[in-house]
Amino acid sequence: MTAFLRSFDTGFIAVVLGVYLFRLGYSSVDIGAVTAVGLAAMTVATAFITWRADRIGRKRTLIALALLSAAGGLGLAFASSLAGILLFALLGMVNAMGTDRSASYVLEQSVLPNLVPDSERTWAFSWYHFVLDVGGALGALAAAAPLALNRSLGISITAAYQTVFLGYSACALASAIAYTMVSDRIETFTPREKGPSLSPTSKKRVYGLAGLFAIDSFGGGFLTDAVVAYWFFRRFGVTESQLGVLFFIVHVLNALSHLGAAWLAKKIGLVKTMVFTHLPSSILLIAVPFAPNFSIAAVLLLARESLVEMDVPTRQSYVAAIVQPHERTFASGLTNLGRTAFWALASAAGGALMQAVTFSAPLIAGGAIKIAYDVLLYWKFQHIKPPEEIAAT
Repeated sequence: MTAFLRSFDTGFIAVVLGVYLFRLGYSSVDIGAVTAVGLAAMTVATAFITWRADRIGRKRTLIALALLSAAGGLGLAFASSLAGILLFALLGMVNAMGTDRSASYVLEQSVLPNLVPDSERTWAFSWYHFVLDVGGALGALAAAAPLALNRSLGISITAAYQTVFLGYSACALASAIAYTMVSDRIETFTPREKGPSLSPTSKKRVYGLAGLFAIDSFGGGFLTDAVVAYWFFRRFGVTESQLGVLFFIVHVLNALSHLGAAWLAKKIGLVKTMVFTHLPSSILLIAVPFAPNFSIAAVLLLARESLVEMDVPTRQSYVAAIVQPHERTFASGLTNLGRTAFWALASAAGGALMQAVTFSAPLIAGGAIKIAYDVLLYWKFQHIKPPEEIAAT
């Protein structure tokens, strides 16, 4: 339930944020800055949970993060100055990526592998992400709400956006309430040590993966849903309603692809599934800016989205598999920490590239960087197998 509510908010805010800021008169650089600040706050929160969540308590941490998100939504509903918007994007850890990669997500990610045997781990992650993407799909569809309110109630478009931002805050508050009902059993799997530690073997693997994931995230930071939605809005003149439908289909394809990823990983292994689905998705992305019209660009984007998320449950399952159970919170936090940090850096650069180089530069740069990541990942890790693959061999 909490994953669904959080992802609904993420899917919604990613589609509308760039368009809303444009309607307020802000530039591409400003939009990139707001996106980057939200992601930077996510990075700080991820660093905090990596080192402290298991000592403070996972449930307490998750409730606090949800309440901060609710406060950020309230702020966005009433702030109009750039300074105010930046402040509440920071406080609420506003995620314009379009997919949930928050600190709460990272913490939940460390819990799941401890609740199932190795043979079911990848499927557990796949179903978890299926729920996330269903929430994200419905959230993207809700991006039509501001225009619907504007036309049906006759209120200004700004007031309509303020209304739906209050709904965003309400979802985060409901998530905080739901966390209070989560079983204390989630606390029992991690010893409360003085600090996190990794064995030498795990440390080498985790730091290596963290570096590679940072490269992937730097490419992904150019490609937040907020930036892609803004690109379609400016390039082809599509409305928020059309964008909502487009990104609804995107999230549906993402959700179905997660189930396909678990099936494929059973056949060819986790690393091969990650690379052999992710690399062609990046090639499709680079082709999007060269599409002559909205229909072809949308088809290319949707083809890309049917593949690009297949590495997510497999990647998380792989990280959990190649470390010891008591190392999972730290491993999950560390590998995601680099991801969020580089998302933030690239998001800030993406707006500047869009304005100073060419409007389609973020899509091309992001795709090229992701291709480099896929090649390096396969080269470095294709020989390190998770336990279930070793047992099958």
